[in-house]
Amino acid sequence: MKPNKKSPAPSSPSITSRRKFLGSAATGGVAAAMSLPMIATAQTVTQMRFQSTWPSKDIFHEYALDFAKKVNDMTGGELKIEVLPAGAVVPAFGLLDAISKGTLDGGHGVMGYNYGKQSAIALWTSGPVFGMDANMVLAWHKYGGGKELLEKLYTSIGANVVSFLSGPMPTQPLGWFKKPITKTDDLKGLKFRTNGLAIDLFTSMGAAVNALPAGEIVPAMDRGLLDGAEFNNASSDRTLGFPDVSKVCMLQSFHQSSEQFEISFNKTKYNALPPKMKAIIANAVEAASADMSWKAIDRYSTDYREMQTKQGVKFYKTPDSVLQTQLKVWDEVVEKKGADNALFKEVEKSQRAFAERAMKWDMDTNNNRRMAYNHYFMKSTKKT
Repeated sequence: MKPNKKSPAPSSPSITSRRKFLGSAATGGVAAAMSLPMIATAQTVTQMRFQSTWPSKDIFHEYALDFAKKVNDMTGGELKIEVLPAGAVVPAFGLLDAISKGTLDGGHGVMGYNYGKQSAIALWTSGPVFGMDANMVLAWHKYGGGKELLEKLYTSIGANVVSFLSGPMPTQPLGWFKKPITKTDDLKGLKFRTNGLAIDLFTSMGAAVNALPAGEIVPAMDRGLLDGAEFNNASSDRTLGFPDVSKVCMLQSFHQSSEQFEISFNKTKYNALPPKMKAIIANAVEAASADMSWKAIDRYSTDYREMQTKQGVKFYKTPDSVLQTQLKVWDEVVEKKGADNALFKEVEKSQRAFAERAMKWDMDTNNNRRMAYNHYFMKSTKKT
């Protein structure tokens, strides 16, 4: 007799509920996991090593650090720019070559230091630029064709760089001297420091010019190797020690009345960046430019007053006769430079066209600030 086959035992209530619980728990676990914030994974950080052309104590190096911080902050750490002071890797005047070759990933300097490679490059930073101030030159650069011309110039000398201009500088002083400059003849035979196309200008005015980087100027004056020198502004000049070797500073000049900073990247390194980082860099340049111009007003005016009240510096306005001579000699310099340099002539022509329009608008539109200053701060005390 065959044994009876047993029917499958029905699932017990405890087993069934357990299966339902496990199933619902698994489903709920997936849903819960999807609702939780994603855990951040380690990101790839792009490191860039920059060098400025400025001593670490100079406010100009501070501006370079300000730019780097803006980029580093806005990228959330995905791009980190480290900025070293002048001489850390290469001398100040060797910055362009170091960036182009990839020895450095980028840098913060001025275009006048590249004057020896193509004199037209210094047209952004030297001379009166038809009366424009530095902010107007930046306007021409961005909207008037200057950017494209600069790219053309760098291509012509084989520079593997991407350049951004930033930070409009106030008119620079004629310089620091042993005694006030009262006429053009006072410059004749003077051992003088400047850079860029201002070398040609002061040489034509009779000075014996020596181009030195920032950190070497005051020591040279102290040793008598220079009779006079210019660098840039009240804060830089004070920090570099000019008041220790001279008590006379001549304000206003056309030799560098419209200079700005240049932030450069090695083109190969820059082109490898994702579009988002390139956009952040471009916007950080402009943010740093605005911030620098505001910081400069605060710091320069403070140091200008401090040098007068605490260090015995006497500031004099450069005589109009000297300024007029500068304009006349400058015309001769640029005519000579442009005679055999087509790119030089092209840049100057572009600047002239923009300046004619912009300067007319500016002078017709903006108030005479001297009138308001005199009204509020130069009122004579009424006699009783």
